[in-house]
Amino acid sequence: MKLDEFIYKIDNFCGYKNNWTIIKDSESSDKYGYYPEKRPIEIYIRNSIINLDKPPGPTSHEVAYWVKKMLSVNKAGHGGTLEP
Repeated sequence: MKLDEFIYKIDNFCGYKNNWTIIKDSESSDKYGYYPEKRPIEIYIRNSIINLDKPPGPTSHEVAYWVKKMLSVNKAGHGGTLEP
């Protein structure tokens, strides 16, 4: 969907009647990376954040270690904890 189509679709949904001036509708190319739907799982794993609902019992450090081993990555950590 082109940018102007998207903007007018949102406007119509919200009941707005704005006049938009679109200077340039950008285009993308897979020579600069991957389209999200075509991105290999290895790239997602290497450049991702995993939102994990940790069960009671193991510590956050243990779970980060398990994730590291399961995904065969060198780095994994946690960004906080709600543990007492």
